[in-house]
Amino acid sequence: MGFQTEFNSVCKFKSEQELYELLEYGRGKMVKQGLRVFPTGQKVIAYTPDNVAIAIVKIVGCIAEINFQNQEVTEVEMILERKLTEEESRIQTKLAYEMFFGEQTKN
Repeated sequence: MGFQTEFNSVCKFKSEQELYELLEYGRGKMVKQGLRVFPTGQKVIAYTPDNVAIAIVKIVGCIAEINFQNQEVTEVEMILERKLTEEESRIQTKLAYEMFFGEQTKN
């Protein structure tokens, strides 16, 4: 058992519902598998499940635990700072593919 540190500028949603709640209500949370450390108080770029940069969020809480099913999970609570413009999203998405997600396939 050990903690995995998340890169400080990435907050990738795996669930469309969690992303929708954040964008709709300005607050939200996401659940990640494994014990992870998210930097509380830091602003990060949020990405859709399809790896598209969508918003700037502020991490306001991070709880890592072993749940009742004996699974290691981390809940990350955040508030929406603002949505990215189309140009910001395009640039951040390209940078993320180069740095984190791997090369983007050419269409």
